[in-house]
Amino acid sequence: MERVNALGRRKSAVARVYVGEGTGKITINKRDIAEYFPSPILQYVVRQPLNTVDAVEKYDIYVNLRGGGFTGQSQALRLAIARALVKINADDKKALRAEGFMTRDSRVVERKKPGQPKARRRFQFSKR
Repeated sequence: MERVNALGRRKSAVARVYVGEGTGKITINKRDIAEYFPSPILQYVVRQPLNTVDAVEKYDIYVNLRGGGFTGQSQALRLAIARALVKINADDKKALRAEGFMTRDSRVVERKKPGQPKARRRFQFSKR
């Protein structure tokens, strides 16, 4: 099997994933997952699609991650891995969709409007 690639986005984070057969090693920006995401919760988020289809130690995953914060990056990576797994085996799509890993979370930061300090916050108003 050759490498399968997929893309995942969340907020301003973009994850490009290359999945090939291997032993379950995940490399993010040339660093190990434990080094890149020290938090076990974020590591768990990244591995969720693999756990769902029982493929934790089947594939080696190489990742290019840019933009956003660590939470957005981990969720972008989760989407990318789920998409790559579906490319490898289309039968997994139903299980991954049921868990909600196939849906792109389209929520992004609302832009700041002119004449206001933030997107929705107004400057303090007083009649006197």
